[in-house]
Amino acid sequence: MSKIRVHDKFFEPYLSATSIEEKVELIANQINHDYADKNPLFIAVLNGSFMFAADLFKRLTIEAEISFIKLASYKGTKSSGHVITAIGLDAELYGRNVVIVEDIVDTGKTLHKFLPQLHHQQPASLKIAALLYKPEAVIYPVAVDYVGFSIPNKFVVGYGLDYNGLGRNIKEIYRLAD
Repeated sequence: MSKIRVHDKFFEPYLSATSIEEKVELIANQINHDYADKNPLFIAVLNGSFMFAADLFKRLTIEAEISFIKLASYKGTKSSGHVITAIGLDAELYGRNVVIVEDIVDTGKTLHKFLPQLHHQQPASLKIAALLYKPEAVIYPVAVDYVGFSIPNKFVVGYGLDYNGLGRNIKEIYRLAD
């Protein structure tokens, strides 16, 4: 893996495809254990989580359903501070075990705005699975139950994460070069 260019910025290798696959497998195994006989509903937050959600879902051996919602707060390499709901949730949550699937939790603002809407629908349980978590960036504390990697507060692309629309199709994760 060598440096790559996305738009006007250079990114350096950070997480290999193999290390990502291994982490997704570990998270899936834990969820399979925790949700045996519970038929959870997974809600994948688009666009960034689509690769993680697909790989995670393929590794589940339990009965489970998946739905999608589009939430966004990023413009360029910074959070805009505004959460935009572009595609709404159409699943009934009352009494369901729900797992939110996120690509990355950094400031926590997106989930901070979204979670009350979910709690209002009275799910039996509500947990969060995130491939990446940036503890140094947290402004709105959110309990992430299944964390793939805790990473420093650096901008990353690849494996579903983008920089102004590009980079999602890279199978590894790269971080912004200094």
